[in-house]
Amino acid sequence: MALFSKLKDRLFKSSSKLEEGLDAIVEDGGEVDTTPAAPSPAPEPVPQATTPEAPAPTKAPPPPEPTPEPPEPAKGLLGRLFKKADDTPIIRRTLDDDMLEQLEELLIASDMGVDTALRVTANMAEGRFGKKLSTEEIKQLLAQEVARVMEPVARPMPIYPKRPQVVLVVGVNGSGKTTTIGKLASQFRAAGKKVVIAAGDTFRAAAVEQLQVWGDRAGVPVLTAPEGSDPASLAFDAMTRAQEDGADLLMIDTAGRLQNRADLMEELAKIVRVIRKKDESAPHNTLLVLDATTGQNALRQVETFRAISDVSGLVMTKLDGTAKGGVLVALADKFGLPIHAIGVGEQIDDLAPFDPEDFAAALTGLKT
Repeated sequence: MALFSKLKDRLFKSSSKLEEGLDAIVEDGGEVDTTPAAPSPAPEPVPQATTPEAPAPTKAPPPPEPTPEPPEPAKGLLGRLFKKADDTPIIRRTLDDDMLEQLEELLIASDMGVDTALRVTANMAEGRFGKKLSTEEIKQLLAQEVARVMEPVARPMPIYPKRPQVVLVVGVNGSGKTTTIGKLASQFRAAGKKVVIAAGDTFRAAAVEQLQVWGDRAGVPVLTAPEGSDPASLAFDAMTRAQEDGADLLMIDTAGRLQNRADLMEELAKIVRVIRKKDESAPHNTLLVLDATTGQNALRQVETFRAISDVSGLVMTKLDGTAKGGVLVALADKFGLPIHAIGVGEQIDDLAPFDPEDFAAALTGLKT
């Protein structure tokens, strides 16, 4: 199934929230479009033949046919003349200051953030202020602006000739790091890459077991250490193993770091220092996995993790479980970090490359 279909089906909380809000905004102060459709041109008369013909024999005229009853009016004159394909009258509202303020509030409520919401609505109004717009036209404008913001950051994770390419995966507890690693490893292996996983969350036995399950599914080896071991030491050993095996990629899981815990953040910085003893350019990618349900807190997580681990790209998970998918737009607008993939479910193919147009259409409930 195409990603857009999944987004449209699974982002229902976000899209329905925006769709209902946009409908309410346009209806509040809007009015039925009374611009009649252009009449169909009258058919041109068929030219008569000029060659004289013999008169036809006179026949009795046929009896007159009964005059059919006129059709019953459909919901009044406006209902017949000015309605959409589904028989719903088109309501339009003038794009004025009041409407813009309501649009801003709706976008902020969808976790798009104040600055981004103001910028998006200002661009929507440019050249259209004072014009009457329908809900569908507003959705189209909003989707265009969202796609415009997201387009520069929609980039897949780069693959380098360096072997092994070290991919450090970071994020807070419960963000979906372990699942994301398993899905990425499976996809890279399917693309012909040799992958090794290091279970660096040595403080949670459940995390190691979960990663081993994903490793078995993907056919990828998972390197582990006893519970409570130094994760930096495991990362160092994993690099040695990956080099010996000729692996293309080494993916290192890390424990969920709470951004307000300085000691755990220092431990993550230690992992980076240790793996750089084996390769000064490592890690080559540092992926920050974010949980979409955390809303605006995701912005603070990006700020914190960028300060200590040089985040190179983002993966957003759990977009199927939030009514506030607009946070992804705020992240793109504020940080400009590449968004490599988004997750909309638990299956192996539910992690897919980020497509800005598909995302914008699904988020706004735009019909395609």
